[in-house]
Amino acid sequence: MTKTQLIAQIAAETGISKKTVAEVYEGLYNNVCEALAKGDSVTLSGFGVFSVKEKAAYTARNPKTNEPVEMPASKRLSFAASKVLKEKINQ
Repeated sequence: MTKTQLIAQIAAETGISKKTVAEVYEGLYNNVCEALAKGDSVTLSGFGVFSVKEKAAYTARNPKTNEPVEMPASKRLSFAASKVLKEKINQ
């Protein structure tokens, strides 16, 4: 499902205009991104938890030359689905 399809479906189900739904979507997206950029986790009850995890620097290997390559530390986005979401998926 694309962003446009999601907005259209929510608008149809709720009777709210697509423009209003799109504004709410953008507000939600921007606030979630800002919170994650600050290192906070975001919990959407019944959906799951988004969080940022630190990945330490490590040494990898170039598969062509087999030479070691230093990979810098980085941040990774993590998502843990809620029990409710897992149950809905597995019905």
